[in-house]
Amino acid sequence: MNVLIVGGGIMGLSVAVELAKSGQRVTVLERSIPGAEASSAAAGMLAPQLEMSHPGPFLDLCLRSRGLYPAWAKELEQRSGVDVEYVESGSLSVGFTEVEAHELDSQVAWQRAAGLRADFLTGAELRRFEPKLSDKALAAAYHPDDHQVDPSKLMKALSIAAARAGALFRTGYVRSLVEENGRVIGADVDGERLTAELVVLAAGSWSGLVAGGHVDPRVVKPARGQMVGLELRQPPTRCFLMSHSGYVVPRKDGRVLCGSTMELVGYDKHVTAKGVTKILSAAMDLVPELADASVTSTWSGLRPWSQDGLPLLGDSGVPGLLLATGHFRNGILLAPITAKVIGQLVRGEKVSVDLKPFRGQRNPS
Repeated sequence: MNVLIVGGGIMGLSVAVELAKSGQRVTVLERSIPGAEASSAAAGMLAPQLEMSHPGPFLDLCLRSRGLYPAWAKELEQRSGVDVEYVESGSLSVGFTEVEAHELDSQVAWQRAAGLRADFLTGAELRRFEPKLSDKALAAAYHPDDHQVDPSKLMKALSIAAARAGALFRTGYVRSLVEENGRVIGADVDGERLTAELVVLAAGSWSGLVAGGHVDPRVVKPARGQMVGLELRQPPTRCFLMSHSGYVVPRKDGRVLCGSTMELVGYDKHVTAKGVTKILSAAMDLVPELADASVTSTWSGLRPWSQDGLPLLGDSGVPGLLLATGHFRNGILLAPITAKVIGQLVRGEKVSVDLKPFRGQRNPS
């Protein structure tokens, strides 16, 4: 099958690898360098348990994808020769007030009842586990099965793996998708009409701007997330950490990624003094030692925020068009399962996930 993939971010490249390795003729349409937007700007947390407040289809999807990661990362490394730095680090959700501690205790209780590994740590237990955490931390929820990956290296691996599997890359501006007799049959790229048996829309925050893409721009919007990079001689903690105010992701080489903001400011990617101040304050509250770390970089990415917090995955409601967008902050985490289900749909196989909650046709309020 001849497939056009609109978008060369984490979703577009993951789908490209999946389809190309199974013999589909794949062309990735990207307006700039693959992975140049939100995908490479992410922190790389594979953490479905860290923030989730209740069970449901979305948690199930995230858990399925996390379960695919070890084998998926290994396969990508073999196909590309790039170490994506998949690390089984674990995560800590940290509380600084009695109310937050109670919320974390409740989170651990329902997750354990659901069969997930999680532990509630008191302040004293927490500091024995992570000595450099702030003395002000009262409690934490520990999730040993939440892991991490380096997004920039993951994107390099995906790009190389896709090319080696036979995917083609076309740089240009997708003016619109082309539709005939109620079916999407290709795309207009800089005025040239490219035809295909199937189009996969995976344009992230720009999905709602693709004419003929059948994604309402009110349903998928860009959400700016600012980040700060720090550096120490060695990682300050084993786990990555999150509080109500921000998160800290240590890398094994001493880099520390701190984030993030969530700003619905359109397509503005500026890094602001307010954003950086908020991020650094939250990071130092978690790990006071970071006050002496070197600031090495600041950046931002535009994440595809969806109105109801769920991705648009699979059927678009229009023949010839599949959707893989709206993953918001979970794009890196959800890449393996997204690639798998799109591959199953393209090949006409039984889909291993119930996609009804993630259907593309949703009504904006």
